[in-house]
Amino acid sequence: MAKCNPQLGRREFLATSALVAGCFYGFRKASAHGLFSASAASRGYAGLVRDPKGLIDLPEGFTYSILSAWGEEMDDGLLVPGLHDGMAAFPDQFGRTVLVRNHEVGIDAANAYGPFGEDLERLALIDPSLLFDVGTQDKPCLGGTTTVVYDTREQKVVRQFMSLAGTGRNCAGGPTPWGTWLTCEEWVQKAELGCAKDHGWVFEVPATGRRNLAPAKPIKDMGRFYHEAVAIDPRSGCVYLTEDRNDGVLYRFIPNVPGRMSEGGRLQALKIRGQQGMDLRNWIDPALETPAVTPDTPLEVEWLDMDNVESPDDDLRYRAVASGAAILARGEGMWASDDSIFFACTSGGAARIGQIWRYRPSPVEATEAEKTQPGTLELFVEADEGGVIENCDNVTITPNGDMFVCEDGPAGNGLVRITPDGKAERFAMHRGSDSELAGACSSPDGSVLFVNIQKLGLTLAITGPWSELSRTRPATEG
Repeated sequence: MAKCNPQLGRREFLATSALVAGCFYGFRKASAHGLFSASAASRGYAGLVRDPKGLIDLPEGFTYSILSAWGEEMDDGLLVPGLHDGMAAFPDQFGRTVLVRNHEVGIDAANAYGPFGEDLERLALIDPSLLFDVGTQDKPCLGGTTTVVYDTREQKVVRQFMSLAGTGRNCAGGPTPWGTWLTCEEWVQKAELGCAKDHGWVFEVPATGRRNLAPAKPIKDMGRFYHEAVAIDPRSGCVYLTEDRNDGVLYRFIPNVPGRMSEGGRLQALKIRGQQGMDLRNWIDPALETPAVTPDTPLEVEWLDMDNVESPDDDLRYRAVASGAAILARGEGMWASDDSIFFACTSGGAARIGQIWRYRPSPVEATEAEKTQPGTLELFVEADEGGVIENCDNVTITPNGDMFVCEDGPAGNGLVRITPDGKAERFAMHRGSDSELAGACSSPDGSVLFVNIQKLGLTLAITGPWSELSRTRPATEG
């Protein structure tokens, strides 16, 4: 693991994440203008330059390059796995960008989607003790993470390698203030049907440019469920976790030692005070019923301790709701600011096409004093018909304060840019397949926006006049 100053990392983390609050204020204003939702056919992507290669349309002046593709040979002799998903960018000591990238590949996938070749002929290139799950039928789990070291000045890949192996369906996760990536399995496969171990865990991967396959050690105290994303409150050190189920809940992990996840901790589920199992999905006909929650209504919360968090029966959410936890619809992307945790529920809302929530931790989060100073949960936006964003998933904040939202809906998924002052534009549209876009993140120097096209197994580097873009506020579209 690369050496870093944890205190410096925390300050940098706060400086970047503080921009989120302004961006989500922009989200609120965008919502008021009907910017959320609508079908791909109705919203269109006017103003973008059509890509002659038919891959991704971008604004004038912006270009892309494919920096890494499924099936390429990496520097460790393994192959780039397929199904690229969540991703984050970190600086290294040489001024380069270190991308840590998930691959949502399970045991049931064809060998070609994994890093070891169609006949697993490259499996011998790695130490089998570093694989989390070697499998039971001479085939290990094919998911994990890869790391790409990218030089933004020369716009070229320096090296890429496998950084975690033998896991399954690594979907999203989140960066930590101390320079690691928490990768999450969106999968609860048991030790059967080809697997030698149960799955559904979070793993920590160093964000280092040095070629290294990290030991695959699950953080079991973070629970076993359909993990999606994580975000860390830099003040308390608490970790928040989304669950990609239509009847999921929001979890909080209180580490025994902040910053040292492997030393265990306590897992809890969010409950709305005074409400038993409150349904926050708002799955109603708005013409007939009053929604359970409306924007601008802070709800005081409490946190319920969970037991048996390794959940061999995949019943963690059921037990949480039976104890009073609130119900959410497909919790996915998350991001932390200095005072809030924001997360997307991809199928929440009356139209079932997305919600954004804001959790404000207590100033005395995870202490006894929070009983009298509780944190609050607020519905920030709820998508309805007629806008431009549908099924928002991964979110990221660039150094200039713009938010980029990845879509995971019907064909015609794209990236939507939302500025801190509430203007929005369709920044990119993928026309090459029905794939979602995933893992959008900015290089630390702000010169490149990276994004994955999942089904095609591509990672793109988008460059252009970012400084001009930051001074240009697009016209609000409705």
